[in-house]
Amino acid sequence: MAPFGRFYSYPNNYRVQRCEVIAAMNGLTVELVPGFQAGVTNQSPEYLAKFPLGKIPGFESGDGSFHLAEGQAIARYVAESGPKADQLLGAAGDAKTRALIDMWSCFAEQELAANLTPPGLMSVKILPYDEARYNMHIAAFERALGRVEAELKDGRKFLVGGQLTLADIMIVGVLQASTKYIMDKEMRKQVPGVEAYLKNIMEVPEMKEAFGSLELIEARAKLE
Repeated sequence: MAPFGRFYSYPNNYRVQRCEVIAAMNGLTVELVPGFQAGVTNQSPEYLAKFPLGKIPGFESGDGSFHLAEGQAIARYVAESGPKADQLLGAAGDAKTRALIDMWSCFAEQELAANLTPPGLMSVKILPYDEARYNMHIAAFERALGRVEAELKDGRKFLVGGQLTLADIMIVGVLQASTKYIMDKEMRKQVPGVEAYLKNIMEVPEMKEAFGSLELIEARAKLE
């Protein structure tokens, strides 16, 4: 039987791992296309015919007839395609809950991921170190963390309602990546609610299966 869909991506891409969590919750089978090479596969004519901007990841339906780029759109599609859709996205008639889940999903990409990516890439020497740019993104990331901390100030375990939703999967997907590169012990001390929330969500079986164990750096790498 063909899988629900397949991903074109390098290994351990958190945008794919988030979708693996969602697929598992929905009882859907998804696969990684073997042999993918960033900068090679996604620049090939075959890839660009499916995903014109060459973005990673690319999602293809099991029958090959449907293609999606943009991690947020892919995650929402997978969430909408199974029996847990109401839990993940909010019930069809509950516009406020659905809007809040969308808000946090956008926040994950526009505030957290956008500010994690440049310093993260500098940390692993993919981007050249630029002190001003690095510090600008770190400050913006810390500001975004403060927003999440304020939302969790009452000790809640989930961002929207009383159960795991797409909002949590999108946010924690970025947070667990950040703790490998920039969200060090000193930064975590400023947001104890976020740290507790992150650790709690990462214990959800589907999260643990997709992401593995949480990595927590003590201090950010010194760059120059």
